[in-house]
Amino acid sequence: QVQLVESGGGSVQAGGSLRLSCAASGRTFSRYAMGWFRQAPGKEREFVGAISRSGGRTNYADFVKGRFLISGDNAKNTAYLQMNSLKPEDTAVYYCAAGWGIGSRDVYDYWGQGTQVTVSS
Repeated sequence: QVQLVESGGGSVQAGGSLRLSCAASGRTFSRYAMGWFRQAPGKEREFVGAISRSGGRTNYADFVKGRFLISGDNAKNTAYLQMNSLKPEDTAVYYCAAGWGIGSRDVYDYWGQGTQVTVSS
């Protein structure tokens, strides 16, 4: 089992930045790829991006490329989502997940509870 806890969400104006953290406990963090997803009200959950177990590879959805950056710190069992140049359409609940690949369709077995990000215009 892996337990994931997100933090760092909040409210920010358009153009601002936030950094989300995903703290993991349980099984060795470095065994898993870490993904970030988001779900806006009335919409389906969508893939934001992911980082490989080694941290050497990342994958991002087109709508965040150049604005968001995913990183990980195996020593701290924590993954990060740095979000820059935020837009109102980035408003959503953001989830981290632990899984077996960095693709949007890979299996993610463990999920956090989510953290709200609200971007005002």
